[in-house]
This record gives sequence, C-alpha cells and structure tokens, in this order.
Amino acid sequence: MGGSKAKGSLAGAVALAAALAAAGAAAQERTVVITGFGAKSGVVRSFGVNSEAALLAAAEQINKAGGVKLGDGARGRIQVEFLDDRCNAEEGISVLRRIASGPAIVAVGPTCSNVAEPVFSILQKKAGDAGDTGMQIPVFTDVAIKVGLAKISEWAFRNVPSEPAMYEALFAWLKTRHPEAKTIYGGVEEDFAHSRATWYLVMKEKSKTAGYDVRGESKWLLADTNFSTQVREMRNASADIVAISAHPFTTCGVLKEMQRQGVRPKLLVGLTSSSSLETLEGCAKQAEGVMIPTSFAPINPQAKAAAESVARHKGNADLHSMAAWEIAFILKQVIEAEGVLAKPDTVQADRNRIRQGLAKLKETDGLLGKSKRTEDREAVKPFLFVQARSGAWTVLHDPNR
Repeated sequence: MGGSKAKGSLAGAVALAAALAAAGAAAQERTVVITGFGAKSGVVRSFGVNSEAALLAAAEQINKAGGVKLGDGARGRIQVEFLDDRCNAEEGISVLRRIASGPAIVAVGPTCSNVAEPVFSILQKKAGDAGDTGMQIPVFTDVAIKVGLAKISEWAFRNVPSEPAMYEALFAWLKTRHPEAKTIYGGVEEDFAHSRATWYLVMKEKSKTAGYDVRGESKWLLADTNFSTQVREMRNASADIVAISAHPFTTCGVLKEMQRQGVRPKLLVGLTSSSSLETLEGCAKQAEGVMIPTSFAPINPQAKAAAESVARHKGNADLHSMAAWEIAFILKQVIEAEGVLAKPDTVQADRNRIRQGLAKLKETDGLLGKSKRTEDREAVKPFLFVQARSGAWTVLHDPNR
C-alpha cells in the first residue's frame, strides 16, 4: 500500500509539474499585431479583400507551425487586423494614424498608389532624424505599384514587382516573337495613379525602346462605363498592338466595346493588376489572348498550396495578394532576427526593430523564387508572362528559364 501511495504521489507531482509548465508556456505566448489596410470598398475593393485573405491565410499557417520566436524566448502568435481606406488619400492617412495609435508593430498596405504616395509622405523621411516629426511606423506595401514610391521615406518598404523591368522584357520578347507587329496604341485610366504612371512612364517608354512606333493613347476614368469614343480613336489609329493600362472593371468595358466596334489588333497587352480572376470573371471571352507580365502564378507546389490556402479564406491569389502572403513570412523572419518582444511597452521599440530588420534585407524568399531588395527598399521579383486562354491565365513565357 505504501508503495502504491508513493507512486500515486509521484504521478500527481509529474502531472502538476506538466500543468504548471503548460500554464507557464501559455503565459509566455504573446500576440503580435500586424494591421493591413487597403481598399475593401469601391471599384477596386477586390484587391483589399484578396490581400486581407492572404494575410489571414499566411498568419494561420505561421501560427499552426508554432508562431514566431520573440526576443526573450517567448512565442508570439500573429493577429491580423485589416482596415478599409476606400482607395482615398485622406482616408488612408487617417487609417495609418489610427494604426499608429494602436498595438500594431507594422502596417501592410495600401492598395492604391494615390494613397501610398501621401501616406509615405507623412512618415519620417530619414529614420532617426530628431528634427523630423513624421510618423515612425514601418509600412510594407503589397499592392500599390506606381514606380519609385518607397524612396519617399526610410519607413516605407514595398514587395511589389518592378514594372519597368517586366514591360521592358515583355516588349523585347514580343519583338522577337512577332516581328510583323510594328505599331502600338495605348488606352489609359487617366485618373488612377498606377494606371497613368504605367502607361506614360513604363509601357509607352519601354515599347519605344523595343522599337515600336507609338500611335497615341485614349483616356478614360476609373468610374467610366461608356468607352465608345475612346475605342473609335483606337480603331482609327489602326495599331498592331493595343496596350490597356487599366484595372479589371474598365479593362473589361474597353474590351467589350472593342468587340462591339470590331477592333481586332494583332496583339493585346494588359496592366499587371489585371492579371486577376476579376478580369476573367468580367470578360473572359473578350480578354482572350491578352498578355500581361506578373510576379505570381501557381506554377510550383508551394505557390499552388498558398493559393489554395488563400481561397479557403475567400480570397483570390494574384500578384498583389500573394505579395501580402510573402510579406507575412518576411515579417516572421525579421521579428525573429531582430528580437521583437511584442509587449505593450515595447511597441515603438519593436517598430524600430522591424524597420531596421527590413532595411538590412538584401533578398527574400518568394513563391516564385528569390527576390532582391534594393537600397530604396524596393523589390526586384521574379516574373513571367501570362495570357488569357479559355477563361484562365496560362503561362506564356518564363524568362527565368
């Protein structure tokens, strides 16, 4: 009987110790808040919806694998919040101020370049400048892609592809594959910062570099629904290539009007942001044959699994949303490398650590391979060309192979 009592006491002590250890581990687990922001309403709302789904899916995967290791040995579980800035500059500034007043150690977003530019402008321009009272929170952009925005502030970072590199490669490739095409005409969403910059600074210039004769451009607005005049101008130009620098909603409107007026160029080139499911859902028949460079396609097991995970969170995988997925894993790496603590009294110190860690990165892992990081805190990402065929985006050419 005495031996049984001793064994029972020992078993009880072991169970108690295990329970105390589990309780201690739970007490050491902290919440790491990452707040995304972007457009979840308006014409481009799908971009914000998709980015939120990607952040949630990535955080779920990270947390299931044990979360992140914090600077004092505790474990952190990522908590994602997401705010709607409605693709409005004033709203974006207000949203970032709200994020900065809370527990988030980093902000991920925004969707629109016309929001990113003023948002970056209210950040401290040079980190550590005591005379600069700008906001001091790292902003890591997944969608806003207008050329060169991160240079505005040392607190601004982007995981967007380089459109100049992508379109330079696309037009050079088209020149060799389709030597019969010699002229190009553009269509541009004139009031949207990304669309406008990509046509005038990227598509137009890179097509000239490739030797194409630019016949002009037609202009419309993001909220327009009638494109008869613009397509008539396009038809009169009779160019071999039509490049449409617009987002899915007006891209589909223009393509449908082109079909109605019988405008059939030899080649069609689209905007990076239109290599999405939204375009195919809106006008798959009319988009048939459109070629677009993109930094994401589910071409390997890792990318396919990530896309499926995002779909479970009711989002679509494209070059923008999967940039958000990659950002979550980049932040995990930086949090662990820089000793982030995720305590209520270390929020600003943790933001500084995140900024410093992101600034150190020379390359990051992505779903299509390694991305280089530039001194201006931009990404140089692997990319490929896709084409709309039979209601799906198919890989047309992979320059990396």
